Amino acid sequence: MGLLSKKGLVGKITVASLGLVIFVLVIQYLPHILRLTVSIDEFRDYILSTGKLGPILLIFYQLLQIIIAPIPGEVIQIAGGYIYGISFGTLYITVGMLLGAIVAFYFTRFLGRTFIERLLKKDKFKWMARMLDNKKISVFLFIIFIIPGLPKDLFIYAAGLTTIKPLRFFTILLVARFPWLLASVSIGSNIYQQNYLTTIIISGVSILAFILGLIYKDKLINKLSGFKKSISES
Repeated sequence: MGLLSKKGLVGKITVASLGLVIFVLVIQYLPHILRLTVSIDEFRDYILSTGKLGPILLIFYQLLQIIIAPIPGEVIQIAGGYIYGISFGTLYITVGMLLGAIVAFYFTRFLGRTFIERLLKKDKFKWMARMLDNKKISVFLFIIFIIPGLPKDLFIYAAGLTTIKPLRFFTILLVARFPWLLASVSIGSNIYQQNYLTTIIISGVSILAFILGLIYKDKLINKLSGFKKSISES
């Protein structure tokens, strides 16, 4: 067995083992996880109650949020800023986001290709499959990740189907998502410091961006991709 084959086998075993651990934990604790993460106050109190383990748990919950769509990321990110401030909150949330993306990306690339391919054959995801086949995949991924309101987490899984190099993909993901992660963490930090005017301004900008993203996402993506049909019609 060659060196590359051994590395591939080790990678598959690592991803499979990590995936199995996460799957077991999620199945056992999902109701508790969802109950904690629907309330910023409850989630904050829980993280604070764990003492020095708080940062590790915050990173872990952000990782889970990337892997499991129902978990509300905004609660985790705002709580991160509320508890640890902008600098450390952003660091922990960013690390959790990247770790979650690594698990999702390599799950598809090493193990879940068939599952994700079948998922993208469904009518509501066919536009996503067409986009992944385009030569402008790097541009599309950046747009998907930076525009609020688009299915970012699913695209992380889907990107594993492409030939994009991992380092390039994770760089695109980090650059595109960082501003919005920072915004969410900043809201939490400013709430804690009772800077309500700043909180309102950041929240207003974020909400406006989300609304604009929903309104113009079809036109923007279609213009860059050259699709004749809109996403909603696919």
